[in-house]
Amino acid sequence: MTRLLTILLIMAGLAAPAAAQEAAPEAGAATDGAAEGAAAEQDDDDDDDDDDGGEAAGAAGGVHEAGAKFDYGFSGIMARDNRTDLAPLTLASGKPVATAEYKLKSGGFYRLDINADGSQELALSGGDFFRAIWINEVVINDIEIRPMGVHSLEFDDAGTATISFIAIVPGRYTLSIPGSQGETQQAVFNIQ
Repeated sequence: MTRLLTILLIMAGLAAPAAAQEAAPEAGAATDGAAEGAAAEQDDDDDDDDDDGGEAAGAAGGVHEAGAKFDYGFSGIMARDNRTDLAPLTLASGKPVATAEYKLKSGGFYRLDINADGSQELALSGGDFFRAIWINEVVINDIEIRPMGVHSLEFDDAGTATISFIAIVPGRYTLSIPGSQGETQQAVFNIQ
């Protein structure tokens, strides 16, 4: 037991500096980086006259900005104008879950409503699908849940759950009613 506690304390101590680096670069890093960039630019100007990019490094103010293939704006990929509302899924006794297959793009931001009519206690299960997406939130009765992972959703009564997510891993995935085998008792998602 003592060894386990010692190992946990060491691991926590090793993780603390990394967490501190990630959490606090805004305050001092910009000014420290700007001073270092200005000093590097001055050294470059003194050493040689053909400056290959010292001005660009100094102009950036010590900030390393990663370029992106697409510019989604301030909210990034999760901007409201990037979101696509998908046709809802239906959980009802004797009715098909989906009207057609869903064709999604990897990196696309989607919102999906799952409507249950309460005619029977039903669930949708699909661990492979939920591992292939990143779930932003699940909203049930105006309660927002931001889970680390989901395996299934079960409805005991009538209601609606809304899932907003980003499709990540390309492939063919299903959400199905556990114990059912009919093709109408599942929703198929093709992520490209």
